Amino acid sequence: MSEETYTYLCNKLRPAMERQDTTFRECIPLKKRVAIALWKLATGSEYRSIGHLFGVSRTTVCRCVQDFCAAAEPLLVPELICSPDRQKFAEMAAYTENQWGLPQCVGAIDGSHIPILAPQEYHCDYFNRKGWHSIILQGVVDGKGHFWNVFAGMPGNMHDARVLRLSSLWELASRGNYFPPCTRDIGGVNAGYYILGDNAYPLQSWLLKPFPDTGRLTAKHVFDNKNICSARVVVENAFGRLKGRWRCLMKINDCDVKLVKSMVLTCCALHNLCESHGEDYDDGWNAPAAAEPGVAVAQGAEEEGTDIREGLMRYLNM
Repeated sequence: MSEETYTYLCNKLRPAMERQDTTFRECIPLKKRVAIALWKLATGSEYRSIGHLFGVSRTTVCRCVQDFCAAAEPLLVPELICSPDRQKFAEMAAYTENQWGLPQCVGAIDGSHIPILAPQEYHCDYFNRKGWHSIILQGVVDGKGHFWNVFAGMPGNMHDARVLRLSSLWELASRGNYFPPCTRDIGGVNAGYYILGDNAYPLQSWLLKPFPDTGRLTAKHVFDNKNICSARVVVENAFGRLKGRWRCLMKINDCDVKLVKSMVLTCCALHNLCESHGEDYDDGWNAPAAAEPGVAVAQGAEEEGTDIREGLMRYLNM
């Protein structure tokens, strides 16, 4: 990141991270403590090697990372990852429609696995269908790939639909308390704001996904699916850039699950910070796409958004 963004970050975290010299010891300067934590998050290197690099002990590196994430959660995450207001929702919808032609769409949702060492307790719950232990990061991004809702920490063997149902997003959106009441006629249907998901998620009035391929899809269905999938790629790209810039999320994390969750949320906030500040990104950093097994289709709660998806299909094929 640029020096300007780095200084901004130090100033934001200063109230919680700055230490004072004592009679017996000089404290590590704030900028160095932040740099140590950023190096760990950006590289995923071992504490010992980072300690050698910065001339501090392994314990000091560990403490810097813990203090950085503990400070970022209350001071950085709420500011950089927050529920949009009415004006922001309107801006996101306009941007997505301009880019992909989908009216009323304010983003896309997906889940990503963050590798961890097997926890001592309930380790089987964290063993995912890819064959390794992980926690799940559920993220919702806008058309620019900025996270505006995240939920992290669920065990890796949990289905995406189950993770969604345990999140505050589901609790609020399913009761009609998340998206502002701004509707528009789409193909003869009165539709509010919605996000896009894959077939792992339940179809809702606020969560649309492609028509399931039963072998009997019409050309109109296929065209609708193509448009939805094209726009939904933004969340996959966001995860790729998140992990490409903060590579601790790609390597097996030897911290306890609680700290890993804190690191994940911190990295999501740092992703938004760097993206919004226009920081350089090398496409060579992109996390390689993991081979995904067939997506398990969500069961139940599949009726509420049917009319809106049909209306969107008619709108796109006009």
